[in-house]
Amino acid sequence: MDNELNITYIMLGGFVDLNKYRYVYFLLMFTVYILIICSNSTIVCFIVIHQNLHEPMYIFIAALSLNSLLLSTTIYPKLFIDFLSEKQIISYSACLFQYFIYYSLGGSEFLLLTAMSYDRYVSICKPLQYPTIMRRTNISILLLLAWLIPALHVVVPVLLGREKKPCNFSLNGIFCNNSVLKFHCVSARVISVYGLVVLLNVALVPVLFILFTYTKILIILYRSSREVRKKAAQTCLPHLLVLISFSCLCAYDIMIVRLESDFPKTAHLIMTLQVVLYQPLFNPIIYGLKMKEISKHLKSFFCQFKQG
Repeated sequence: MDNELNITYIMLGGFVDLNKYRYVYFLLMFTVYILIICSNSTIVCFIVIHQNLHEPMYIFIAALSLNSLLLSTTIYPKLFIDFLSEKQIISYSACLFQYFIYYSLGGSEFLLLTAMSYDRYVSICKPLQYPTIMRRTNISILLLLAWLIPALHVVVPVLLGREKKPCNFSLNGIFCNNSVLKFHCVSARVISVYGLVVLLNVALVPVLFILFTYTKILIILYRSSREVRKKAAQTCLPHLLVLISFSCLCAYDIMIVRLESDFPKTAHLIMTLQVVLYQPLFNPIIYGLKMKEISKHLKSFFCQFKQG
């Protein structure tokens, strides 16, 4: 449906009982968004401020928290507008942009976790070479690649989508996910095949690499002392928990798109909310509680806050 300015709009049809619960939805999601901003910003600020946290492992944790902030900001402000609006619509170009940012940052999460696993692998399996391998220059390159590679992958279907005018103007979701690739009348086999290539390069290969590095780490730890195993577990366990959580949520996202016609609308909404709710909150909680140095600074900060 086009307005006078010839702008194509997409209807977002994934909301349930919005007229009845719009303010409940708004307050709930606004509270979650504030928690996401506060928790992730706290982790980033602590790592930037404290000199003893200027190590590769903590730099990657700060990058993950920053990534969560950007990912949430891509989704939540538009949700707030939709909760309070009579019509839940988004322009086709804005929908493609949201899709691009969402999946670019989602891919970056996998690659940042991969960089972290490589850092732990070098630290535990090649400790003498660690200062040489994990230099600031190499860290900067890894961070740049983690954000650049997914963006270059995801931009291709976006550019192809802009060239074709959609004939379907309804999306069974609350934000623009992979369903945008189904907007065109003619089935785009090339885009579907390319999507599998993106999934392989940005998600499956990184996960396999992480599993390989942790297999190597476990072999080394098996031969090490109990104290070494305990110290390694403190840094490796949070990383594995975040990886498992994010992988499950990505599987949810794929299931939502592939099986959306077989899902009740309420179940569809609940599963979609899990994708945008858990991970941005899960990361700072896990790293804040499980990483000893960050946890120590958090406790010190709250003690000073109470005394003040």
